[in-house]
Amino acid sequence: MDGKHMQIGEVAARTELSLRTIRHYEETGLVIPSARSRGGFRLYTETDVARLMVIRRMKPLGFTLEQMRDLLEATDRLDSDDALDDDEREALLERVRTYRQAAADQVEKLRVQLARAEDFAATLGDRLEAAGPRREVSV
Repeated sequence: MDGKHMQIGEVAARTELSLRTIRHYEETGLVIPSARSRGGFRLYTETDVARLMVIRRMKPLGFTLEQMRDLLEATDRLDSDDALDDDEREALLERVRTYRQAAADQVEKLRVQLARAEDFAATLGDRLEAAGPRREVSV
């Protein structure tokens, strides 16, 4: 290997995604390995890993595969060397802004859920404390 490519196992370890999940994202067209070895093994680049990290971050926020694809397509176009006219560039940036706002909204919802979960756990702890020490049952 030339140092520029990684096999799927290394990518899985770096992204904390399972081999199965990475293969699924390949099947859906979200992340296609940049190359194949002579033996047919998938080979990935840092760019492929970065794409997988975007997907990994979007998934727990409830984004669909189609939304992931849409955002990746927009960022790919923005990052490409192709000349974009001002209208196209602004439209792509607006798509990215929309996803940023959706992510921020979802993060806020998750903060509220976490606060409620912490309150619940604390309430249960208080209840156990109020019940006194655990009594041993003798036989």
